[in-house]
Amino acid sequence: MGQAGGVSSEPVISTPVSSGPRPLKAADTTPERPWPVRHLAPKIADYVAKMPPVWVEGQVLNLKRWNTLYFLTLRDTDLDMSLSVTVPAASMRPLADKVSDGAHLVVHARPQFHAKKGTLTFAADDVRLVGLGELLARIEHLKGILAAEGLFEPSRKRDLPFLPRTVGLIVAQQGDAEHDVVSNARARWAAVDFEIRRVTVQGPRAVPEVSAAITELDADPRVDVIVVARGGGSFEDLLPFSNEALVRVAASCRTPLVSAIGHHLDTPLLDLVADFRASTPTDAAKRIVPDVGEERSRISQARLRARAALTGRVQRDQAALEQLRSRPVLRSPSTLVDQHEHRVAALREGGRRALHSGLVHGLAEVVGLAAQVRALSPAATLERGYAVVQATNGHVVRDPAEVTAGDELRVRVARGELTATATSA
Repeated sequence: MGQAGGVSSEPVISTPVSSGPRPLKAADTTPERPWPVRHLAPKIADYVAKMPPVWVEGQVLNLKRWNTLYFLTLRDTDLDMSLSVTVPAASMRPLADKVSDGAHLVVHARPQFHAKKGTLTFAADDVRLVGLGELLARIEHLKGILAAEGLFEPSRKRDLPFLPRTVGLIVAQQGDAEHDVVSNARARWAAVDFEIRRVTVQGPRAVPEVSAAITELDADPRVDVIVVARGGGSFEDLLPFSNEALVRVAASCRTPLVSAIGHHLDTPLLDLVADFRASTPTDAAKRIVPDVGEERSRISQARLRARAALTGRVQRDQAALEQLRSRPVLRSPSTLVDQHEHRVAALREGGRRALHSGLVHGLAEVVGLAAQVRALSPAATLERGYAVVQATNGHVVRDPAEVTAGDELRVRVARGELTATATSA
């Protein structure tokens, strides 16, 4: 087939529908023997009508009143699922002033299928408001579970970067939080860059949108820190930030996360799992970037302290050096050597005198001993004319009876010796 109006037309293959009897069961239907809508819709309505009423809980959305009925959407706070509910005005009257969008209700309702529209609704006959006490109890219960898993441990928290390249900012689509963070951060450090995600921060869409924004920014390699900011709100407005799904997404975030919900009395669970809790968006801006003025002042102070410390050290060392130089031993280093030189000279002179005296006394003693030796020596006796007679065996003869006639004798005199023969005894 040709084209008409720029839109291509595809050939339609029609399947002939049997004109035989209609199948009794859904399992018996075929492409040739289908059920018409007018036949299926009542069957669904009959099936739904057999279902018993059920108590169901959810968050209220799109609350409207039309005559004697209230129309609302009951949404699951964890998953993006909802149900349409109608409530008689008489059942809603006790809570009319307390129920608004965002409130949590428990309704007793029976399912109804509208055959003409093909829609499923629930008709409620009893409505009960989930009070703050119940919500707080549930949050405390969840808090205990997450704490047992270690999601709030200080050891899991990472330090914020000193100077992030890019700050991931998650804020409301309309509000002052974005202005507070951006303006205060750039007033402190003008070069900081922001990657901003504007999302719904309260109501049924808050959890999926904030979670998706955290995941997206965490995957961006340019982002060094993520800030979730909101300008405060009531307890009910802050409930999404205690949602288990959102808290677990924040806990799995690898980029340092700052929670800046802007509250004072309540503590959403996001504060406990975040790496840093800021009291307000303005406080978050002061935490994520340094103040260039303060940093310059710190650098100037550090330079002054370093100069003062260095000057003081040089002055102390110079004074110590002057003190050392003023000592006699350093003022005249030869003084110590001179003292030892004089002592060595004195010792040398004393040693020389002692040696000379010892030699003189020794010489005199040797001379005296020599004179004594000479006086006592047999040679001196021989010089006076005496002689020493010895037998041939060297025995000195002292008695004539010691020799017999004919014995040869040796006679020693001062100038030598001679041989003699005894003639008589």
